[in-house]
Amino acid sequence: MKGAPKLEKSIMSKVLKAVFPVAGLGTRFLPATKASPKEMLNIVDKPLIQYAAEEAELAGIDQLVFITGRSKRSIEDHFDKAYELEAELKNAGKYDLLKIVHNVLPPEVSCIYLRQAQALGLGHAVLCAKPVVGNEPFVVILADDLIHAEPGVVGQMIEQYERHQCSILAVEEVPRHETNKYGIVATRPGPGGELRVTSIVEKPAPQDAPSNLAVVGRYLLTPRIFDKLERIGQGAGGEIQLTDGIAALLEDEPVIAYPFHGKRYDCGSKLGYLEATVELALAHGDLGAGFKAYLKRLTESGVCN
Repeated sequence: MKGAPKLEKSIMSKVLKAVFPVAGLGTRFLPATKASPKEMLNIVDKPLIQYAAEEAELAGIDQLVFITGRSKRSIEDHFDKAYELEAELKNAGKYDLLKIVHNVLPPEVSCIYLRQAQALGLGHAVLCAKPVVGNEPFVVILADDLIHAEPGVVGQMIEQYERHQCSILAVEEVPRHETNKYGIVATRPGPGGELRVTSIVEKPAPQDAPSNLAVVGRYLLTPRIFDKLERIGQGAGGEIQLTDGIAALLEDEPVIAYPFHGKRYDCGSKLGYLEATVELALAHGDLGAGFKAYLKRLTESGVCN
């Protein structure tokens, strides 16, 4: 098949790039997201985008590609060097805080920012990364899906990729009545016990869903996805759907559904955001004990009844 050697070389490449689609408007969190992106909402003491970036970095990824839109400058500022702040902390002798600022990302990790001029969907956002990703496998991370896991889910997926050499989708079971919120896959067992995706449908009604196995905000994709996204055109809602691109990818190569180990918090919803805040605060090394005592007093006082 024409071009096959080139594809084989790309599949065997290490996964070193992560794409973060961050151009969305975050309307469910208005007015908090009127001037600041939802990815900069804090969970305890770090914004969502930093949790996502750290997950990628811990998996060995050293190039972070942010697909941005208007009003997203604060993301760039967050990962940029803050000379004035660092000088002030140093002059004040606040070296513990200076260390925190220095360690937002290690120096060997580079950040690349690309503008998505039109909000044409997740598939279009991923396609915007093609000039930087090129002919290499890459991960896509949706920062509002915060997943607490050890090791991180991206690291788990890269391990699966090294074993199977094909695209990997992070999946979890969801209640049947919520299938209309997700891309839903049908699967069959593969030769190594993995789950081979046989079909994928974007936000099906519960009665039409092929299963209750939902794709969540972690994708590891081979570069052939770009060709599919360029060809499929606009789908549901007039957008270029990543789900449609993956469905087309199934015609050419295997795609695996990976039930990851960890707990996902849907921080794109207010309830999920609050759940993540409470549970990660309880797990926080410095704050956990005090916060747990506070919640106990709150419960005993009858406020939570």
